[in-house]
Amino acid sequence: MDFSASNHVVKLCLQGMNREETGRPEEAASLFLQAWQQATDDFEKYLSAYYVARQQKNASGKVQWLHTALEFASRVDDYAVKSAFSAIYAAIAQCYQDLQDDAQAKAYADLAISCQSVIADSGPFYHGTKADLQTGDLLIAGGHSNYIAGITMNHIYFTASLNGAGLAAELAKGNGEPSVYEIEPTGNFENDPNVTNQKFPGNPTRSYRSKDPLKIVGKITDWARLPAQELQAWKERLAKSSGEIIN
Repeated sequence: MDFSASNHVVKLCLQGMNREETGRPEEAASLFLQAWQQATDDFEKYLSAYYVARQQKNASGKVQWLHTALEFASRVDDYAVKSAFSAIYAAIAQCYQDLQDDAQAKAYADLAISCQSVIADSGPFYHGTKADLQTGDLLIAGGHSNYIAGITMNHIYFTASLNGAGLAAELAKGNGEPSVYEIEPTGNFENDPNVTNQKFPGNPTRSYRSKDPLKIVGKITDWARLPAQELQAWKERLAKSSGEIIN
């Protein structure tokens, strides 16, 4: 499974989040419910149920939908979903706390902590760039941000999503040809905090960062290029972004 913003259910959830952010909760609830009704697989059902839960009027309704999300998430053998367990457990714990069920609240809070920092993603991993690299080259931290001018990055970023690496290559600064390379981390790495538990629970884009070098192990030639219109939309969205990078 490769998490993608082009997925119809993901799109509906994004639209619902936009309505939440602009103070239109009833429209958000309708979009999330529409996503649930149109979900066709366990991933889509987990994700849509998670967002339907957010618009429930009380803790008892919310916790029921969260348990539904957890049920479907447990059927998906993919780190993009497994990384969300901590967030789901934490949300369930808060519901039980609101319901004054201290035993259940503690049990789920403990579950949230137990899987908070576990990264079970074994790759393969990719890095998108406009640099011309060779097998054996090392990518190191200290480069300039592709997204905010004047920032020197303390980490080097990569992903287990081929589509995500392709997008990064397209958006990278430079005049070279967008390229995607398979890489191998040479040291410890962590979830990218800029995307983890932000709009979506967990790390669905399977994005990571490391202070240690990344070793180029090969060049990927069969990744899908974005259509020109979609790429332009990403560039415009990036230009309008005012968020700060967690560096």
